[in-house]
Amino acid sequence: MTVPYQLSGDRVLRAADVDLADPAFWRLPRPERLRAFALLRELDAPVLFTPRPGTARTAGKPFHALVRHADVRTASRTPGVFASAPGVTTPEPAGWAKAVFGNSMVNMDGAEHAALRRIISRRFTPRLLAGVEENVGRLAGRLVDELIAERPRDFVPSAASRLPLEVICDLMGIPQAYRARIAEQIDHASEHVGVERRGRARLRIPGRGLASLARMQWVMARLAGERRRRPGDDLVSALVCADIDGEALSGRQLGAFFSLLLVAGVETTRNAIAHGLFLLDRHPEQRELLRSDFDRYIGGAVDEIVRHSTPIIQFRRTVTAEFALGGRTFLPGEKVALIYASANRDESVFTHPDRFDITRSPNPHLGYGGGGPHHCLGAHLARLEMTALFRELIDRRPVMRNLGDPELVDSNFDNRVGSLPFTFGPTFT
Repeated sequence: MTVPYQLSGDRVLRAADVDLADPAFWRLPRPERLRAFALLRELDAPVLFTPRPGTARTAGKPFHALVRHADVRTASRTPGVFASAPGVTTPEPAGWAKAVFGNSMVNMDGAEHAALRRIISRRFTPRLLAGVEENVGRLAGRLVDELIAERPRDFVPSAASRLPLEVICDLMGIPQAYRARIAEQIDHASEHVGVERRGRARLRIPGRGLASLARMQWVMARLAGERRRRPGDDLVSALVCADIDGEALSGRQLGAFFSLLLVAGVETTRNAIAHGLFLLDRHPEQRELLRSDFDRYIGGAVDEIVRHSTPIIQFRRTVTAEFALGGRTFLPGEKVALIYASANRDESVFTHPDRFDITRSPNPHLGYGGGGPHHCLGAHLARLEMTALFRELIDRRPVMRNLGDPELVDSNFDNRVGSLPFTFGPTFT
């Protein structure tokens, strides 16, 4: 980093001032980070960022940042060159952790990834999805009823986190007795992903996260054993019981998928819901437009919430073959970062990209990935959850008043909402 970020007076931030490998960058207010991404998009080629000696492990290895929409989309759709293995996060998962906990689908490529994704996708049958949609609507209604009755003060744990957790647990067939423990383990497993760690926390916090993953996988192993003996009408039963083609998940594969579904599915949807409520509250004209014809506008509203908030900031890729992209020729072994948070504000694709507009069309955002084999498997489920909850909240708007500013967690990985305070109105409908 050539100059401090704390600029004063009339001093103008330059692209040369920006260092995505410096943890200090990720502690900046989000508008300043978005401004920095805009400067990087104006350059002729992706910039190489190199962590300085002594920088926290979250900075990882040197990487080129892909910040333009076209570059992120191309890399996402060229998995033979921009590989997800050995890992898409920073730091990359250790080999021993993969051996113990199983390799996550997001870190796989080629035939291995395709085979696992096929097994999982085939279990999302029309009958299963129809039941999920009905259940999501019922859960959203019950949750808002409980908000009115219990009057909590933080929207994140009381609604934004609860809905995706309950939906996924119902989908998987996880008994109620396990759910409170699982919710706690999700928080422990994800709370420091992409966050700078100092001192003893560098050792203590990763161990805490792995211990949480181990506890979640123990729950899944126990449940899988029960479902093999007595199959039910749930996703776990479908995944562990081989069909006529002999396809089923092993214990480690199921554990890795379960961890991914819970941590990724709950966290990303939670953040999208929290950001969405805040955006609708701060843009009353958009909220009233949505209220005027909910079914007409909700699809665009969900897409615009995901684009504007971009719950996952970035994923990493490893280059496997020489490839020209965005004004640079990449070489095997190099690392690239797909900066979705920048691609979703690309002025060459989105008119007035900083504007929140639920009528934006087209809206080719990359909030679920840039396409290709790693397009988010849970995108449809996330849309269902957001639609159901916002329908209840829009219909019963007097439930909540005076939303405070969201408390954001400094992270280079996800646009995480730690809390979103609110108070209740004097009347209900």
